[in-house]
Amino acid sequence: MTIAAIDFQTLANAGFPLAQYAPGDVIFAEGDPGDKMYVIRSGEVEILLDGRVLEVLKSGGIFGEMALIDGAARVATARAKTACEVAPISEKTFLFLVHETPFFAIAVMRTLAGRLRRMDQAL
Repeated sequence: MTIAAIDFQTLANAGFPLAQYAPGDVIFAEGDPGDKMYVIRSGEVEILLDGRVLEVLKSGGIFGEMALIDGAARVATARAKTACEVAPISEKTFLFLVHETPFFAIAVMRTLAGRLRRMDQAL
């Protein structure tokens, strides 16, 4: 069975209020509470751990979803690499999307699994 792909960019253009960041701005820091995930509408975002860049995400990418799933504090820092616009997705909206669009949940899980695999390979 083939699972339909979710275009996260559609979420970024769905009318959610956008947040804008300049290059170098911290979107969230390691240890912050995780009350939102983000979809990148434009620009690039770096994910850092202990000051080291783990990943650079581009338009249509998501980040911050792990804290919404497990309710724990942020484990990494997200920083704007370039000027960027992101659509914050609240926990309430996230839960609605998971409930109403099961393929959304699969897409988020695939994103997490891909990151875990890349981290395993890097180690």
